Amino acid sequence: MSAASENGLDDEPAYRWPIPPAEGWTADDLDRIPGLPPHTELIDGSLVFMSPQTRFHMRCLRLLEHSLLEQVPDDLDVDREFTVKLDRRNRPEPDILVFRAIADLGPGQTWHKPEDVLLTVEVVSADSVERDRETKPRKYAAAGVRHYWRVEQDENKGLPVVYVYELDPATKSYGLVGIFHDRLKLSVPFDIEIDLTAIDRRRR
Repeated sequence: MSAASENGLDDEPAYRWPIPPAEGWTADDLDRIPGLPPHTELIDGSLVFMSPQTRFHMRCLRLLEHSLLEQVPDDLDVDREFTVKLDRRNRPEPDILVFRAIADLGPGQTWHKPEDVLLTVEVVSADSVERDRETKPRKYAAAGVRHYWRVEQDENKGLPVVYVYELDPATKSYGLVGIFHDRLKLSVPFDIEIDLTAIDRRRR
């Protein structure tokens, strides 16, 4: 009998990681592979696992989700940590997304079509910098998602900084609309105003 490790990992039952097929996983496989950790994504046919959330990440999601839900028009809705099937080999999970309300197919639904998504939002974590700055926006743009926000933490204030992008339909790439500190105010995809300094305020 081996001694327990300091981090306790040796005490856990052995997990058999799924072996990918030669051509990689598909978007539909994500619903069928047993035992995947929550919030597993598929990028270029490979599984991507989420790191533990920081308090900044958690509070950003709470602030953005609640603020968008309060302001979204009736024909749109907001989901948190819900996948988008971009194509056969890519099914990322945006932190927040705004979609057409008619695309809500009920409690058994596990993904959205990109044509139903108006906005994707990614809050950058230490392990997701390259994906959120480069890989995901490129794929969202190629799939026709019109708006993309990247949220990073200001090193001095510790507050969210929101980088707002809009799709150029001619090039299928994003152009930077603005960088927002303290307050985010936009007229597209609908009228939005968010006090970014409210990230640390308790919500009742």
